[in-house]
Amino acid sequence: MGGAKLNPLSILLVEDEENVAQFIELELRHEGYDVTRADDGEAALEFFREGNWDLLLLDWMLPKLDGLEVCRRIRKKSNTPIIILTARGHIGDKIAGLDTGADDYITKPFEIEELLARIRAVTRRNNLNSNPQKGETLQIADLEMDKSRRLVKRNSTVIDLTPREFNLLQFLMEHEGKVLDREWLLSAVWGYDFIGETNVVDVYIRYLRNKLDRNYTPKLIQTVRGVGYVLRPSD
Repeated sequence: MGGAKLNPLSILLVEDEENVAQFIELELRHEGYDVTRADDGEAALEFFREGNWDLLLLDWMLPKLDGLEVCRRIRKKSNTPIIILTARGHIGDKIAGLDTGADDYITKPFEIEELLARIRAVTRRNNLNSNPQKGETLQIADLEMDKSRRLVKRNSTVIDLTPREFNLLQFLMEHEGKVLDREWLLSAVWGYDFIGETNVVDVYIRYLRNKLDRNYTPKLIQTVRGVGYVLRPSD
């Protein structure tokens, strides 16, 4: 890339393997990013509290506090993008990482070009989701969302959502009335391609329906057969 950015992204890299951490840091700095390193989970939380970060690169297997617990604690207070780095490549591990609140998940060993592409994708999505023109609050019928407080209400009743459910609902609400296919939802909300696993979208749509539509009218989450889903009040 052509030189350092005027306002480089501030990245907190949490990795306890010295060789891996040093390699990633050097590559990121070469791309113009501002990088700070932490080598255990407790240090990561301390750095996070003291700084203003654009992105966290978070290893799963860390001393003192593992990456999933770090992610879980951060998600209670912040929407800062998080990419988990790990050697655990099973689909169940990926789902666990994403359900904890991570924006993306990359399996070791990886090519640095893939990591850089995922960083660009996550930060691009975050910038789009933070577009002030969309506002901090969304409302469709009696469904309300406060994005800054990550609070959802239906008919004035608070609805408890997981981080992934919240992100999926936010994307649906920001595209009210537009039919969204599964691949689009998967890319926008999960952040990378679950090859052959677009049914994860169907699973989370079912979760949202159980929480948002089952006991309320009008029904808001509509299925467009053979295409995908759309959020709009039913007739």
